[in-house]
Amino acid sequence: MSVAETSIPRPSLGRLFWVFLVMGATSIGGGVVAYLRTGLVVRQRWLDDVTFVELLSISQTLPGLNATNMSILVGDRLRGGMGALVATLGMCLPGASLMIAAGFLYGAGGDGPWSKAFLHGIAAGAVGLILVVLVQLGAKTLKTFADYVFVAATAVAVAFFKVPVPYALIAAGIIAIWWHRPRDKDVP
Repeated sequence: MSVAETSIPRPSLGRLFWVFLVMGATSIGGGVVAYLRTGLVVRQRWLDDVTFVELLSISQTLPGLNATNMSILVGDRLRGGMGALVATLGMCLPGASLMIAAGFLYGAGGDGPWSKAFLHGIAAGAVGLILVVLVQLGAKTLKTFADYVFVAATAVAVAFFKVPVPYALIAAGIIAIWWHRPRDKDVP
């Protein structure tokens, strides 16, 4: 359920910018999905879990970063084209600023052991955040044993059999759609 479908007032453009600026500044790598869900569904209540998963699914099929795609989709849903622009600026500004600074610092001696240790620590934190989101969203969207089998089979195909992610997702999607298709007895 979106803001337009509830009695919750639409956020101002300034509020939209601020919320995405904070999420952009406090998230790291793939862990941004956890921050997006917490910020948009739990704290702000601008989206419900079903809408969040739908928008996340769309953002993952588009080229580019999930966080940027989500900021565009959510901003547009909440405030139209200007909302999409403001949310995207808020999401991208902290990362762009940090990348410029990191590039400068890395160029001045980033191959040192402290730099490598810092990057390994960041990577471990990002994996933990991704795992949290996986558990939170999986509990709400995976309804049957077969759903868990599709997830596990996709992960095994990518991790152990080195199937490219797009191919694994397309194959799993086709099989899952066939599996969950309406049966004759279900059609009125």
